[in-house]
Amino acid sequence: MQSENKPGSQKRSFIEEARRAQIIEAAVETIAEMGYPNASLARIARTAGISKGVISYHFDGKDELVDQVVTSVYTEIAESIVPRVTAQPDAETMLRAHVRGVAEYAMEHRDRMAALAQIFIHARDADGGPRYGGRQAEPLYQGLEGFYRHGQESGEFRDFDVRVMAVSQQASIDAMFEYWRVHPDHDLLAHADELGELLVRAARAD
Repeated sequence: MQSENKPGSQKRSFIEEARRAQIIEAAVETIAEMGYPNASLARIARTAGISKGVISYHFDGKDELVDQVVTSVYTEIAESIVPRVTAQPDAETMLRAHVRGVAEYAMEHRDRMAALAQIFIHARDADGGPRYGGRQAEPLYQGLEGFYRHGQESGEFRDFDVRVMAVSQQASIDAMFEYWRVHPDHDLLAHADELGELLVRAARAD
């Protein structure tokens, strides 16, 4: 079955969307607890309290389900931080708020961050390479580029290659989360505040 559309229907029903959300949540829980390699569809189904066939009805296998887990978590992060970032009065405080915001989301949703880490480490594409890499990060880079251009246009940020800054920021955030994963007692919020300050100093016009 094609998960985007069902026979005789152009849009998923409310019940279908609720079931998909339930399965995605069960996948997050299972991957975070058991690790990606051990998170079979059968285990995810047991976590959700449904049959494996129900998962297969809604998703074309584990890869599509995992893609939806990643999309769901990143959508949640964006919905969490975008309003607070856009509410800031200037580019510098927007930049600090962005880094702090993703850290606060992670603190409140450790299971989701653990699941993402497992997926990024273990998921592979058809050629055996990482399923989630540089190409998949392109929307993140583009979003950050727009932010840095805004700061340059307002005169708050100096002239620099916005792609280099976007890649550097995302890599620094990824490294922050990986360090926190390995050292769970690490002060993530303090790390985020320091990273935000470093990025501001690197971008500042003066």
